[in-house]
Amino acid sequence: MKKDILKHELVPDHVILSKSDVQKVIKELNIHLEQLPKIKPDDPVVKEIEAKPGDVLKIMRKSPTAGKFVTYRLVLE
Repeated sequence: MKKDILKHELVPDHVILSKSDVQKVIKELNIHLEQLPKIKPDDPVVKEIEAKPGDVLKIMRKSPTAGKFVTYRLVLE
């Protein structure tokens, strides 16, 4: 039986952003796409959600101090 890693309590929510959402984030953060932190395509969550190289992931972590912490990652080529 295969375990669903996305349901594990230590794995934060990952969402693949649409192209328009990526543009909004880049504009809001005032950065270039390549300046985003990277994530490898062989990362277990990247594989599970079927993200492709060039996709941008929105990662939402629960934080005891911030409530919810959002970060973005660019899937490497």
